[in-house]
Amino acid sequence: MEMLSAGLDVWALAGVLIIAALASYLHTVAGFGLGMIVIGAAGGLGLAPVTVLAAVVSLVTMVNSAVALPGGIAGLDKRRVGALALGIVPSIAAGVWLLSWLSESAETLLTLLLGALVLYGGLSVGMKPRPHAAVSAPWTFAAWGVFTGLLGGLFGMPGPPAIYHCYRQPLSLNTIRLMLILCFAITSTARTLYVGLQGGLTPEVWGLAVWAMPVVAVATWMGRRFPPPCSAPTMRRVAMLTLVFIGGGLLIDAAGSLI
Repeated sequence: MEMLSAGLDVWALAGVLIIAALASYLHTVAGFGLGMIVIGAAGGLGLAPVTVLAAVVSLVTMVNSAVALPGGIAGLDKRRVGALALGIVPSIAAGVWLLSWLSESAETLLTLLLGALVLYGGLSVGMKPRPHAAVSAPWTFAAWGVFTGLLGGLFGMPGPPAIYHCYRQPLSLNTIRLMLILCFAITSTARTLYVGLQGGLTPEVWGLAVWAMPVVAVATWMGRRFPPPCSAPTMRRVAMLTLVFIGGGLLIDAAGSLI
């Protein structure tokens, strides 16, 4: 079968692009899900290596954020967003190094970690944490930013820690959605810089990213222009079930390879 510029055959490429489109739409309307769904589903199905998918997700997340954010972030608390970035940026390097080491020496452990992270991401969405009485102090955003950056560097999907902390804030759902999208934009930009300096933005990564970027941009625009005719809580439940299904499948697959 003809191989495409991304290093994938036509069916694998089509599968990645379909998953990316669905994940981008959900990410835009719910504020999370892009990285966890793309890497969890496409990586679990073996459509592309996790290291490649993580780099591509970082690139396309920047596209998603560029389309989703304009005109919406003026009201965000700059101190807390800055604190979140302060925790994220330095810890990404450790995550990138850990992914490189695991992909070379412990592939099954990598799959187990990926499955556990995606499953936890889904469960954290469904936990409905009780909001605090007041917005947390900036230093707490920095502390959670460290965990966010570590997971962002490891798999290119910083979701669970940031999702859990942001959803505990007594803020509107739209404000939380924008804060999460901005958080993921910061993580993706920093991760791309780290990976690029290490020579990780290979032709395979760019080949897949070039195919994925317009798909993500269109799906993101669709999410802004045509949101689903259901409530925000319903979208959270859809995201939760999707992530739990993907994470559970990865864990079962990894456990099977250990038997």
